[in-house]
Amino acid sequence: MGARVKYRSSDVDLLARLMRGEAQAEGEKGMLTVGAVVINRAVVRCSDFKNVNNINDVIYHYMNGDAMFDAILEPDFYQKSRERERRLAEQTIKGWREWPSKYSLWYFNPWGPTSQPCPAMWYGQPFAGAWKNHCFYQPTSTECAEIYR
Repeated sequence: MGARVKYRSSDVDLLARLMRGEAQAEGEKGMLTVGAVVINRAVVRCSDFKNVNNINDVIYHYMNGDAMFDAILEPDFYQKSRERERRLAEQTIKGWREWPSKYSLWYFNPWGPTSQPCPAMWYGQPFAGAWKNHCFYQPTSTECAEIYR
């Protein structure tokens, strides 16, 4: 299976570190689901992701002054990736896409200080499903038909 996006070894490392920072506590599938969202964002040219073209652009994407991924703001993000994480990152780059992140462009963890279940909509995006503590949201086919190809 070919890669969904062009990548270099440094991209695998970057994605691996993000997956660890965002979902390490949720096991391998949790990290894979986060990685799939990153790759989905790099592939599409719709919604909030019209001007992100690669893994680096997606991971360091800011909207209204806020980082799209909290992990990049944490010191642990800048530690070297491990082989297991790199293997998972490469899996997502090469096409791993399963529910609930298969078509998702967004996710978040609602179990912070307010602790609540996943809402049916998140910033106007319909709920696709949850994996452990992360809620995943996918665009409608009207908003982003290309994610469904």
